[in-house]
Amino acid sequence: MSNYPTVSIILLNWNGWEDTIECLESVYSINYPNYQVIVVDNGSQDNSLQKIEDYAKGILKPNSKFFNYSKDNKPLTIITYSKEESELNSDENKEFFKLPSNRKLFLIKNEYNYGFAEGNNIGIRYCLTSFHPDYVMLLNNDTVVDKDFLDKLVMISESDEMIGIIGPKIYYYEFGGQNDIINFAGGKINWLRYPGYHHIGDGVKDVDSRIHSGIKECDWITGAAIMIKSKFLSYGFLDNNYFFGCEDVDLCMRLKKQGCKIFVNLDSLVWHKIGVSRKKTSSSMLKVYKRDAFTNFKFLKNNSRFYMIIFSLYIPKIIATSLKLLLFPTKEISGPVPKLLNKISKR
Repeated sequence: MSNYPTVSIILLNWNGWEDTIECLESVYSINYPNYQVIVVDNGSQDNSLQKIEDYAKGILKPNSKFFNYSKDNKPLTIITYSKEESELNSDENKEFFKLPSNRKLFLIKNEYNYGFAEGNNIGIRYCLTSFHPDYVMLLNNDTVVDKDFLDKLVMISESDEMIGIIGPKIYYYEFGGQNDIINFAGGKINWLRYPGYHHIGDGVKDVDSRIHSGIKECDWITGAAIMIKSKFLSYGFLDNNYFFGCEDVDLCMRLKKQGCKIFVNLDSLVWHKIGVSRKKTSSSMLKVYKRDAFTNFKFLKNNSRFYMIIFSLYIPKIIATSLKLLLFPTKEISGPVPKLLNKISKR
């Protein structure tokens, strides 16, 4: 590309500084030259803010099997705001905006945990008013990105002005010692199967898959790594009525109604630390499952006028899974777990 559109990359941190600094190091190693990184801390209580600042100063080195740490861009210039300050659109720090993309970090410190949707919305509002970017990229803090992932997303999105949402292929960070097992290769809507929104390619080993490469249109992109053309954000941000879960699918559904095309670029690669083997108590698992059932009902109600009929089809599945959680309280969940139970992990 001769011209490089501006991309604002937002990472949401909540008590996860180790993941965040690994993600940051991978982002600062990308080949794309025109971006800003904004970390929104959602009221962490684990000394995350100090750890992230130590990383920026070059004091703290992240550990990763995906890259070698580089001190070439350290120390980073850190520009820090409270939530309230981020909303003022002050000219005070404009001179720092001109620094190279990999030499600066914008940090917004929230006093409270606003959840996934509103936490990211705080970052989106700041980006749109401060940088006027061509794109906003939401990236989970527990991901690691390929050096060319952003070039490949922008290139496809620039080819069609109506491509408003695009995402990469996402692998499990580690799955039985492997890192080429697909978690997400696009999302599809199928109201006849609970919960109505589904991952394409989950659990498939990439070398054996027909979805190995190329560009495909799909129904939705996961909020773990989603790039949105800024002009489509005029129709709305993430719905903060969803504290955690469904907000990404809901956004895609709403923007699609405005003519937005949604694509996944399977040549753009990201790895995500999704839990694939863990034990939970019956009570905690059941609590999460109940919460997610209510969230999914809300999503269904917002996006289908036939929601009562469709949800009635889901009831046997919900009851069966609830009974399973009660009867097998210590059963280990392993492998490509269903999306609902997988939400017990960070995302």
